[in-house]
This record gives sequence, structure tokens and C-alpha cells, in this order.
Amino acid sequence: MGPREESEPAVNTETRFLLAVLLMMGVLIGTNVLFPPPAPEDVPVEEEVEAPVEEREPTPEEVAPEAAPEVPQVPPGIVEAPPEEEEVPAVEPEEVAAEKIVEVEGPLYRMRFSNQGAALVGAELLQFQTFVEPNGPVRLVHEGDRTLLSHRILVGADTIDLRGAPFEVEPSDGLRLEAGGDSGTLTFRYRHPDVAFGLEVEYLFDPDSYLVEARGRVLGIDRGLLITGLGSGLQFNEVDPDEEASAMQYVVNHRQEGIRSRALEDIEARRVEDGPFFWAAMKSRYFLLALLPHAEVGGADHVGGLLVDEMEGEYRAEVAATFPVGRDGIFAYRVFAGPQDFGQLQALGHDLEQVSPVGWGFFRPILRPFVGLVTRILVFFHQSLDIGYGWVLVLFGVLMRVILFPLNHKAMKAQLRNMAVQPLLKDIQTKYKDQPEKMQKELMRLYKEHGFNPIGGCWPMLIPLPILIALFFVLRETIELRGVPFLWLPDLSLRDPYFILPVLLGLSMFLLQWMNIRVMDEVPPQMKMMMWILPFFMVVIFSALPSGLNLYYFTANMATLPQSYWIAQERRKAQAEQKALAPTPGD
Repeated sequence: MGPREESEPAVNTETRFLLAVLLMMGVLIGTNVLFPPPAPEDVPVEEEVEAPVEEREPTPEEVAPEAAPEVPQVPPGIVEAPPEEEEVPAVEPEEVAAEKIVEVEGPLYRMRFSNQGAALVGAELLQFQTFVEPNGPVRLVHEGDRTLLSHRILVGADTIDLRGAPFEVEPSDGLRLEAGGDSGTLTFRYRHPDVAFGLEVEYLFDPDSYLVEARGRVLGIDRGLLITGLGSGLQFNEVDPDEEASAMQYVVNHRQEGIRSRALEDIEARRVEDGPFFWAAMKSRYFLLALLPHAEVGGADHVGGLLVDEMEGEYRAEVAATFPVGRDGIFAYRVFAGPQDFGQLQALGHDLEQVSPVGWGFFRPILRPFVGLVTRILVFFHQSLDIGYGWVLVLFGVLMRVILFPLNHKAMKAQLRNMAVQPLLKDIQTKYKDQPEKMQKELMRLYKEHGFNPIGGCWPMLIPLPILIALFFVLRETIELRGVPFLWLPDLSLRDPYFILPVLLGLSMFLLQWMNIRVMDEVPPQMKMMMWILPFFMVVIFSALPSGLNLYYFTANMATLPQSYWIAQERRKAQAEQKALAPTPGD
């Protein structure tokens, strides 16, 4: 399965989920606020809308010096005439030799380099399987892409393009790495045949890490700017091409302005992203290619800038990062090619774990700890109990209801207390309907004496919502849950292909509401309508959400049934007491 062929969906997954959360909050709060009589004061609250941030194209004058304001469009192997004070060698097309592929294989990855331009032309992650044809390990590099880790050197206004230059490779037969064994080094060398110019690049591979160290030296050039290719986008590896396409972005972390990203499908012209950056990355939904500085071995402590060029093909753009080269010609950087594992990315520092930010901007600082906590709990249960993640979600749903039982019990008491004073509220409103000031005073006295609070019975029920929201992003973004099957579900991170769980979820919601209203003497028409409409809307919305989220929510609802039955019985008793307290006509 390749890139999506149809247009953008009308409503994306995050919007659907946000709508579901708002519906649930509306029902929980509305049931307690709408149907009882209004509070003494009705103060309107204006909704705060976050102003959109306007994007703009940076002008060449605004680009930092090290970000190369404008790289001339020079065909491979050709260099414009250098200034008289500098001798910039040209790499002639006839120098290019036959291509030879050198392979580096370890327990985590298989990488293939070409001697032409020393480019990374293939990268497979052996611990993860692709879900598109042809089957096999996850592939990060597009077929035929010769830009990743290729090099150009900017000297003044001239570019030495080494993307097609012939490099010597050592060892020529590649590397084979063993788990727990020693690191391996792959070296590329280029020497110009006529002038004293050359480039050496050395890659250090750790068999137990996705991080590769790159170090090298430019010969014969004084103070150039190294331009290293970041590729033209990652391969599609997921079942859902729409989700994969929306996640295909380049991302940078600016030292002052923070993290910003741009979808590859939005690139319509050359862009220059001015640095300095802590890192620059190319990402898909679950995987990542990132360039990071490496000052410890003589390189710069930042990425200078980013050059972005449009190219033919959907969801692709050619991206390159710049690194300053000192007088000694030494440069160094690091390459991460692997999964978006939170712990591994966090260990690299500078918020690389935020390359795929979780949640919506205004809610992100609060949501991130919940997502981390939920992820750790799920992984702990999976490893400690040696059970699949499907059963972990079932267990998690039951435990959440058990843990929250005291709060739900407190909410039930608040609801019963509110119900008990409803006859008195109605009596005051009827008695003083033509005396607003008197009614206000009597209502305030009643609220104070009986501790009436219209939302007192719903706020404990809102506590599970942050967990539900966090679980949505855990299932959608966490690499541990990618491709995990359960019963008839092929992947817990994808929607149920047979829509069984959304239907069961809707039935469970209907049953819970029916148990609550069946004990009421008078059921408001709005509540009856909501009992039928809400489950239907939730089925429609949740049918497009991850099946793991449906599984958790359905389990939690089923675990709530005994408690709901008990609460219904307590409400029946409270209603009998209300009838005894209700004033008789003529009193």
C-alpha cells in the first residue's frame, strides 16, 4: 500500500476524539446543570479561543550566516567559477565510477551505503515489520533516494557537490555487528585527482543502539559550510495511509523559538529555515531520522540551518541540514535512525522525544505526564504479568473503575443530596415566581442549609477523562503498541475492521443510562432523547478511533455496571424520602 490516493478526510482522528470528549463532558455536566433549576446567578463565560499562529517564509536576509542564505542550483558534478582568492575544485562527471553498495548489519538495523556520494541508500529496522508490500522489516529510505547523508560544501557563493563523487570505502565488504559486541567503523574517502581537496567521513556503529556517530574532515578548504542531506521523506510503513501521510513532516528544535514542524505535502517552493537548531529531523508516524550536533568530538554544538526543496511526488521534499566547518576542517554530528521510542529519544536530550508532540498545544504540558504514566503502567503490566497488551487494556479498564469507586460513591451522594432538595427548590420557585429578589434570597438560604451544588455530582466523573485522552495518544503514538493484535483485532492502534467494539461500546453506554433513569419518577424528555442519541453518536465517532481505546472504554463501562445498579437502588430509596419531604398542597 502506497501513499493515499483519496483526498483529505473531512474529519481527522484527533478531531473525532475531541468531539467525543466534549460530548461526554456535555452529558456529565449537562445532566446535573441543565435539568435542575438554574443557580441563583447566571454568569456567562466567554470561550477563550487560541489565536492561530501565522506562518511565514523567512527571507534570505533573515537567515543566519551558517544556514546558507542561498545555495545555487548547480547540476551534480559542476561548480561555478570560484573567486580569484579561492581555488574551489570541480568534481567532473566523468570521475564517477560504477556504483558499489556496502552493507552494515547488526541486530537492530541493516544499512546500505553507496560509494557514489557516500549516501545512505537503504535503512531497515529489523525489530519492526512493515505493513505494506513488499513484506519485511520497516524501510526508512525511499527507493532511488541518493540524498540521505550525502554531502555538499559551500565555500563563499560556490558549492562543491559531492553527491555523485566516487568515494573509497573501508572496509570494502561492509560490517557485521553482533549483539553486545564491539562497535564498527565504516570510512569513506574522496580525493580530487588534480588539486589538494578531499573529504573523509567516518561512521561509528553501535550494535545495541540506533544512534550512529559521524565524524570527518574537509581537506584543502578554509572555513566552509557542510551541507548534509536529511533525505526526501520516509517510506510509508503503516496500514492507514491517511494517518501516515499526515505525520510525514520535517521537524526542528530552534534554540530560542522551540520546536516547529511542517508537513512535506505543504512544501511548494524552496524554503530556508534559519537556525541554530538543537536538532533537525524527518519523521513519520512511528519512525524517525534525525541529525544532531556532536561537539564532544570536535564538531559544532548546533545545527546551522535547514534547506528545503520541493520535489515531484506526494509527501516528499528534499531536506538538508548545514553544519559549520572550522579552520581545521573537522566536523562531527550524530544520526538517529530508529523508532520514536520515548525513553531512547529522551536520553538524547533537548526534547527530541517531543518530535511528535502529544495532544493539543494548550493541553500538552498537562497531558504529557499522563501519557508517560499510562505508557509505563501498560508496559509494566505487559512485562510483569507476561500477558498481551489486549488483556493489559482489559485489566487496566477494570482497575481504573475499582480505584475510582470512592470518588464515584462521593459523586452519587452529592447527586442524592441534590435530588433530595428538588421539591424544596420547585416550591420556592413557584411561591416567589413574581418576587425575583425574594426568590434569590430563599434559594441562597436553601443552598447554604442543604449544601446544594449543581455540579457536585459530576466533577468526580470527569476524572477518568484525562486517562481516556492520554490512552488515545498512547495507542496512537506509542511504538510498543504498534501492530499488536488481540482476538479478532489485527492492530490495537487501528480501528476495529468489523466495528464490533464500537457497537458494544454504544450498547454499554445505553445500558448505563437506562439504569440511571429507570428509577426516576419523572424523566425529562431531553434525558430520554439523550439516552438514544448519545450512544449512536459515540458509535459513529469511536468507529474511527483505535480499537484499543474502544476495548478499554467498553471494559470500563462493563466494570461500572454493578456500581450503577447499586446507585440506582440508592436513588430509588432517596426518591421515597423526597416524597415524604415534599410539601402537600395548601401548606
